[in-house]
Amino acid sequence: MKLKTMIAALAVGLCTTTTLQAAVSEQEAARLGADLTPTGAEQAGNADGSIPPWTGGGVQNAPANADPDKGMYTNPFAEDGILYTVTRANMADYADLLSDGQKTLLEKFGDDGYVINVYPSRRTFAAPQWYYDGSRANATSATLEDDGQRIANNVPGVPFPIPQTGLEALWNHMIRWLGYEWSYLAESYYVDANGEPILASNARNLWEFPMFMPFSKPDRDYKTKDVRWGYLRSDFEAPARRAGEILLVHEPGADYTAGKGRAAWQYLLGQRRVRKAPAVSFDTPRPASAGTSTYDDAYLYNGSPERFDWKLVGKKEMIVPYNNYEVLFEHDNRDVLGEKFVKPEVLRFEKHRVWIVEGTLKEGIRHIYSKRRMLIDEDSWHILENARWDGKNNLWRVGMSIQALAWDVPAPIGFGEISWDLNQGLYNVTGNPTPGTVRKTSGQNVQYFSPQGMARMGVR
Repeated sequence: MKLKTMIAALAVGLCTTTTLQAAVSEQEAARLGADLTPTGAEQAGNADGSIPPWTGGGVQNAPANADPDKGMYTNPFAEDGILYTVTRANMADYADLLSDGQKTLLEKFGDDGYVINVYPSRRTFAAPQWYYDGSRANATSATLEDDGQRIANNVPGVPFPIPQTGLEALWNHMIRWLGYEWSYLAESYYVDANGEPILASNARNLWEFPMFMPFSKPDRDYKTKDVRWGYLRSDFEAPARRAGEILLVHEPGADYTAGKGRAAWQYLLGQRRVRKAPAVSFDTPRPASAGTSTYDDAYLYNGSPERFDWKLVGKKEMIVPYNNYEVLFEHDNRDVLGEKFVKPEVLRFEKHRVWIVEGTLKEGIRHIYSKRRMLIDEDSWHILENARWDGKNNLWRVGMSIQALAWDVPAPIGFGEISWDLNQGLYNVTGNPTPGTVRKTSGQNVQYFSPQGMARMGVR
């Protein structure tokens, strides 16, 4: 199927027939591929050269020992030296480049060795040409409808490459480009207030992205009238009390209106049957992190945006986690855990431009967070950091994404995150792949990602 025909076919299921006002003008959209990248970032570097221009992304010189077919995306930037290290003692010199979360971590743990090692900035994000073409089409057609719960007239790509509102920028993250399908063993630990690592869960995670799959497997049996962004199935192997459980989530492509949003099912050993799981959303405690974070904390934000008012604060140069190949692919997860934070020597920070989006809890709506702040990468639209405030407006939790580019797809890998609970004095590392287990295919058919497929696989 030709590219334009494929995009048109998928658009049938992702748009309405109502004529809507374009998101931006044709003149504004013409900036994509000119002074803006195909996904809406500033193509140029910054004034002092500390952020380079985007020249197509990717990795030009993959390491000789890299084996993407076996999930080993060895660090292509291992020869990069540390440019400077931000510590509690010198953090004032970098205050304008640090998030509230990073400042708090330095203040709280600086005397215990928490530092931020800053490396040369590498703008590695890249995607297939069809994704760029879809982003260009969306710029003049995609609009938010139904109080921001639905995108109309969008095709696979960045829905709002030139965002006008905070909610548009957030949607860019919610249906971001992550490739076609993945399989990996995901380990999640939390480290308690005594510095003791505890395995929260170990699960075989399989992802498929129906929204993007037709560009990889055109014969895949997905119905274009209800194209979902992602299917996630987690088969839990540990700890012993969770072994045999299964979680299945169908994440919507562009519609969280009534009856169209997230669908989730669970198989629990004690019940020995598959049941709908409507609580897999919002601020329900997330078992994968032993309840130290919420379901909508996963991937730093996911799910319906309906409970918050979202504000686009602006774009800013900041020091953020980026290109973290080492912690993703070169260490067992247990080995990177310090008593109060992930060992700084395995983490990489760079200076990048990010969109700052703030969510304030709507009046009369319940959620454990009163405010959230997201730092969204201008190139990939992945949330790189977040901060969450409690009901008394005290900074409560701080999160960082662990991501790097799978250069042969090309697509970012960004399934793991680190999150601190400042009130309880603990942190967790959730969903980080076990080295050597990442594969670029789920190896399964569509039925595997259905409730019926769960029932057949359940332990009885």
